[in-house]
Amino acid sequence: MSGDPSPRLADRMERGDVFAPRCPSREILKHVTSSWGTLTLIALLPGTLRFSDLRRRVAGVSERMLSQTLKQLEGDGLVHRRSFPVVPPRVDYALTEQGKQAAVLVQALADWIEDNLPALASGRVND
Repeated sequence: MSGDPSPRLADRMERGDVFAPRCPSREILKHVTSSWGTLTLIALLPGTLRFSDLRRRVAGVSERMLSQTLKQLEGDGLVHRRSFPVVPPRVDYALTEQGKQAAVLVQALADWIEDNLPALASGRVND
């Protein structure tokens, strides 16, 4: 149909459609924008961290929640996990290329929130 602004179904399926209830992009969006997901991505932006260092960096996260968050982000292709066969066990986490892109975007949002915190906290946003 000529002039139809809506994308074709095939195009939406290839790209993803976050407004579609069953689109997998919604699950990834949930992982990336959860508070622990966002903080984990930002914490890994400077480089590789061990689990314990990452947990200290993301203050307040439980070991269980961080482990779950890392598994989700790894499953989404945003975090790479590397384990070493040593005693005690050593596991490093780093962002993939797509993870770095996502981390830059959520860091920009976090920076905006911090920059605008006084106005946001008072309920007043300057136009």
